[in-house]
Amino acid sequence: MPRIKCHYIDCVFVDEGYCSAAAVEFDPDTGCNTYSVSEESVPKDDAWDEEDETEEWDEEDGDEEDDDWLDEEDEF
Repeated sequence: MPRIKCHYIDCVFVDEGYCSAAAVEFDPDTGCNTYSVSEESVPKDDAWDEEDETEEWDEEDGDEEDDDWLDEEDEF
């Protein structure tokens, strides 16, 4: 029985670096079609909140004092 070395670290079928699926479907253009994300690898508590990230950037946009260094000439 051939063994298939797998480079996906979060696939449910990976067992010590080798695929343990009963059948493997592989497409040269898209990769492994048997790949399935393990639930253990998906963080549930650390979900990214796009709204929080956007608020931080919006607050920084109005601050032009940080660009003062662009106007200064080199003092070397």
